[in-house]
Amino acid sequence: MRSWPHRHREPPGPEADLSELLLHAAHQMRHGWAQSLAEWDLSPHQAMALRTADAEDGGRVSDLATRLRIAARSATEVVDGLEERGLVRRCPSPTDRRAVLVQVTEEGRALAARVEGARKETQLAMFDRLDDGEREQLEHLLRALIARD
Repeated sequence: MRSWPHRHREPPGPEADLSELLLHAAHQMRHGWAQSLAEWDLSPHQAMALRTADAEDGGRVSDLATRLRIAARSATEVVDGLEERGLVRRCPSPTDRRAVLVQVTEEGRALAARVEGARKETQLAMFDRLDDGEREQLEHLLRALIARD
């Protein structure tokens, strides 16, 4: 069984295959974004949950878990942390008295906007290494790889 060198932290060598290169590039982007989140003491999961809750404007915790592809218990823990900081609040659903919705507070919306700006800056820093034609080609290739039949 092959071991992954330092969990993709060191640049892959010339023998690296395409999957290793792609994983390393994705790791670099995630790592840069996670570093930028330290300013607000947010984990990547919290930032993604805040962003998703803001976009959905009042979804259930279970819906948030599905969108984030995490267990409902994990989503509950993430929402608990965001709620403790005053970034979200739990509210009863106006249409289903058994349901509780997660709503982003004004403070949460402001932070979500700053986090989104940091995410975009991280992307720009990485993709600015490519010229316009290379970025277009990369986008085309990635879309081809993820296309569903």
